[in-house]
Amino acid sequence: MRTTSQGHIIQLDGIRFIAIALVLIEHLFVEVNTVPVGATGVTIFFVLSGFLISRILLKSKEKNYGTEGGFKKYLSKFLIRRTIRIFPVYYLTILLLYIFNVPPVREKLGWLALYGTNIYMAWNKTWMGSMDHLWSLAVEEQVYLFFPFLIFFIPKGKLVPVLGVMGLLSLGFRFYYYYANPDFAIDDWIVTYVSTPACLDSFALGGLLAWLQVYKTDFFENLFSKSWPVVLAFLAWVLLQFWSKSFENRFNVSFVVMDRTVSSIFGFFLIGRAVMGYTGIMAAFLENPVSIYLGKISYGLYLYHNFVYNHFHSGPMHPTVRIFRKIYQYAPDLKGSVAFEALVVITLTIAVAAFSWHFFEKPINALKDKYA
Repeated sequence: MRTTSQGHIIQLDGIRFIAIALVLIEHLFVEVNTVPVGATGVTIFFVLSGFLISRILLKSKEKNYGTEGGFKKYLSKFLIRRTIRIFPVYYLTILLLYIFNVPPVREKLGWLALYGTNIYMAWNKTWMGSMDHLWSLAVEEQVYLFFPFLIFFIPKGKLVPVLGVMGLLSLGFRFYYYYANPDFAIDDWIVTYVSTPACLDSFALGGLLAWLQVYKTDFFENLFSKSWPVVLAFLAWVLLQFWSKSFENRFNVSFVVMDRTVSSIFGFFLIGRAVMGYTGIMAAFLENPVSIYLGKISYGLYLYHNFVYNHFHSGPMHPTVRIFRKIYQYAPDLKGSVAFEALVVITLTIAVAAFSWHFFEKPINALKDKYA
């Protein structure tokens, strides 16, 4: 396992890069792509988040459990560190979007401010325009509200069964909702995609990964010392995509019910192997300075990309659309090139995320060290 002097697992930045790349590929190539790689990218983020927060919480519990004021120290450190990392840039973004009146920020400000976008979407069975992607951040925040209690108060010997039940209930929720709606369509799928209960199998597997690393070190090392389980999990994901394409309705049992679980299992092995440390070509890719850097700024890349450009919601006066018009005046042959437009949007998104990281996120992030 390669780590920095602060204990940061280097290859996990490369995993973050893979996850954000999958999201960007789906959103930027929406006209030609038919495989839900974006959903897989989000799921990998969920598993990774479940692993990292559970790992932090389990280690903090070991230090604080049974001590005077232990739970208060345990909970306050976790919440303060999460707040420092996530809230400032999120609320700055919402403020700027409100000032420039980017729809539907002013109409849905309460939902955005309270991290309730996924609840709004599931309740109304609708998307929120250029704010669509914020649903996953809402899910993470809602998980942060109960995971600390789950890990602190459930004995370590009983945590794995509880995580298993949580994962099965999540899968069962999607299964029930799918078969309870015979004419299942996109509005029903929104419920099974963005609802927090429908995402908990990902976080449960992340929690299991952390539990194994903290309490079953030998088993963890044996399980993730080889790459073949990652390959098998990936092949299972590929087979699931072929199965999904065999249905006439895009919103089928494979895509709606099974995709998140199978993607979570893939993420489980992908991340576990990265914790141990890939070798060869995969190590070279994950530890490449570009992969590491883009992984570090992946939160910004995810947060900003839909505002830099959105295929469905960026109108004619959007700055990026105006840039395209200028380019096409001088290079008309490029007009209609999906690859060229994706390259421009990716470049702009990286520029915005890099600026945010160096001049806003990183300086504020340094405050987390006080609560390490």
